[in-house]
Amino acid sequence: MSDHILVVDDDAEIRTLLSTYLRNNGYRVSAAANGREMRELLETAAPDLIVLDLMLPGEDGLSLCRDLRSRSNIPVIMLTARGEEVDRILGLEMGADDYLPKPFNPRELLARIKGVLRRTRSLPPAARTAQPEGNLRFAGWTLDTLARQLLSPDGVAVPLSGGEFRLLSILLQHPNRVLNRDQIMDLAKGREAEPFDRSIDVQISRLRNALGDDARNPRIIKTVRNEGYVLAVPVEPI
Repeated sequence: MSDHILVVDDDAEIRTLLSTYLRNNGYRVSAAANGREMRELLETAAPDLIVLDLMLPGEDGLSLCRDLRSRSNIPVIMLTARGEEVDRILGLEMGADDYLPKPFNPRELLARIKGVLRRTRSLPPAARTAQPEGNLRFAGWTLDTLARQLLSPDGVAVPLSGGEFRLLSILLQHPNRVLNRDQIMDLAKGREAEPFDRSIDVQISRLRNALGDDARNPRIIKTVRNEGYVLAVPVEPI
């Protein structure tokens, strides 16, 4: 069955354009004009990816993305009208997997959709063979690689975006080894067209927040100046 894309945009012309274009490229498409319609659709269907406009009437895209990410790991591509740096950073911090400024070429959005779906579903073969299955314990935390769930030392589930899960998995697979951005890109998705490195620093910041790791003096994920990042605690398969 073809992938199901949910387009959320208050502009009827854009909804129609994207729905037609994506259907012509083999996707199933649902469309919503606002957050209320989006939630109604999510009650009856689980899309494979959501294209979410930032500037929506009522509850905006950032709020919707944050709420969605607290309950689900459905990939999100954020559409921003202004394309400003702050919009991109805010969108990524709220849990979006990618962003695209308006106006945009539908072909570029199609490429982003394919890239995000590919990245969220599998690591490249070299990384996939090295990826352990089951639970990984570190600093009192547990990552369930099968359920794709992070558990706090108290057993509380902490939501992670698809990008955060992939990045944490990579770090846990290479404890006490400094990884630069190129290495992280290779392990995350190989040498593909869509740049992943733009969001690595943001993803690291969000991971530290999720883990309660002090950004000024991190204990779990440390920054090695001019080199990259290192998971600085032991990892135990359980």
